[in-house]
Amino acid sequence: METESEPYVRLASLRQLHQVMADMNTARSLADTLQTVADGVITALGYELACVNLVRPDGDLVVAAFSGNPAAEALITGRVGSRESWERRLTMGEQWGDLIFIPHTEGWVLDDDDVPQWYTDGPAPRFEDEWHPSDRLFAPMYTPGGPGGGVGELIGVLSVDRPRNGRRPGAWGREALQMYAFQAAIAISNARLRANMQRALVRLERDQQALRASEESFRQAFEYAPSGMAIAEMGGEQHGRILRTNDALCRLLGRPASAMRRYSFSDLVHPEDIGTLLRTSAEGGRAELRLGRRDGTYVWVSLRNSVVADAADGPRFLLTHVEDIEDRKRRELQLAHRASHDSLTGLPNSAELRSRLSSRLCARPSHPGALETLDAAYGHPVYDVGGHGFDFRQGAEAFDAFDHHVHTIAPEGERDDGTKGLAVLFCDLDGFKSINDRFGHNAGDAVLIEVARRLTHGVRDGDTVARLGGDEFVILADGLGKADAQDLAVRLRNEIIQPIRAEGRAVRVGASFGIGWAHCGMTADEVLKSADERMYIEKRSRPKQHRRAG
Repeated sequence: METESEPYVRLASLRQLHQVMADMNTARSLADTLQTVADGVITALGYELACVNLVRPDGDLVVAAFSGNPAAEALITGRVGSRESWERRLTMGEQWGDLIFIPHTEGWVLDDDDVPQWYTDGPAPRFEDEWHPSDRLFAPMYTPGGPGGGVGELIGVLSVDRPRNGRRPGAWGREALQMYAFQAAIAISNARLRANMQRALVRLERDQQALRASEESFRQAFEYAPSGMAIAEMGGEQHGRILRTNDALCRLLGRPASAMRRYSFSDLVHPEDIGTLLRTSAEGGRAELRLGRRDGTYVWVSLRNSVVADAADGPRFLLTHVEDIEDRKRRELQLAHRASHDSLTGLPNSAELRSRLSSRLCARPSHPGALETLDAAYGHPVYDVGGHGFDFRQGAEAFDAFDHHVHTIAPEGERDDGTKGLAVLFCDLDGFKSINDRFGHNAGDAVLIEVARRLTHGVRDGDTVARLGGDEFVILADGLGKADAQDLAVRLRNEIIQPIRAEGRAVRVGASFGIGWAHCGMTADEVLKSADERMYIEKRSRPKQHRRAG
């Protein structure tokens, strides 16, 4: 092109320019595109040197490609010029359309700034349009499609030097360079997009590989976990339905995985533990409850929940960890039983007896004159509402406590008036001390164990037989009238006086019973004291020889 006289341009030159532009858009990478842009200036536009200065993310410009001089390329490629120095260049000199031309008469002020440059000295121009070695020509490259159809952001500057014909470019040369810079900007922008897409695809593939590896790790951790694991639906119509279980949970419950998918945990939990399950938070909740096995038995487990959601906050699932705590619970129950039961007979001990008795009693007195007693205690009248001795000034909580409590009452008078109450039978063995003294404590222990067994078998399910201490026993029997309680005492005494085998011999003990009645307004100790006193009255009322059968 440099040998042609404007405006006459050979068709071959246009074809060559078209081919260079096509090559820019088909380069395989951003680096290849930049180098193709620099090389195209040499092959299609008739310059000996070309440099592509690319804007970096921080705004400065780096020499990204150079063509035409290997020595210059090695010297300045990769070097950086500040954005301030480049702005100075692009605002001085002559405006050739979108091009910036800085003649050697003005460009000397730029010789010592920080922009990488390659130039040589030369003689002064011999004619007006002759190119001087210190002349500078820049073609700014902008992203296409700026506001209002104008130019966009600066992405780089194409600098050229040494036209082969030795002259400053004319109108056609300027137009060609300007058009070339515009197409180069498009090619570089597209190359950047492709590079970003390729990096994104690489990251996506890497993330997918990591996700697959994570899913495989989770699958193996789930499947081969030593404790039970389950995944259940969260939300929707089938909330809580089990979707997947591991082998450990299937073994624990004795159910195959296919059968487990027909259930939710609410279907498997012990009826008494439903409330515990419902109170367990779905997100990070923990509970200890019993789950049903296939054979109808139950196993104690610790159940812990956590929520699993995908990255897009899509369907959420409940991951449940199930740990077998049967052995620990058994030990805990054994310890609790030891704390609340007599070690010799296995009956509830004194503390457990008082706890059970106290749970039936409230502070509301039900004996005659109760309201008058409260009047005196409070110093003002207490209003009896619906049979509840309730002081309105005590607040709604007290009223609710009375309103929901089933009050314990006692038969009144010596005759059986048909009232059913909580009978407290205080039993003291007669002649037990002589067995201990004559035959030893082992024989005495055997007697106590047998008496405990006979008392337990002689009462109804739900009644309590407790060992108060020594040879004293207490029976709590609810829903009895006076005659019922007296009949029960007679039956139990008749059971006790039967011969007992102890240390290879038959021995006999007698029994004295005192019957007390529990009612609200009494304490547990007051009830037991009342029954104890009646027992001693009954014991003293019988001749000594009749207190035991032998």
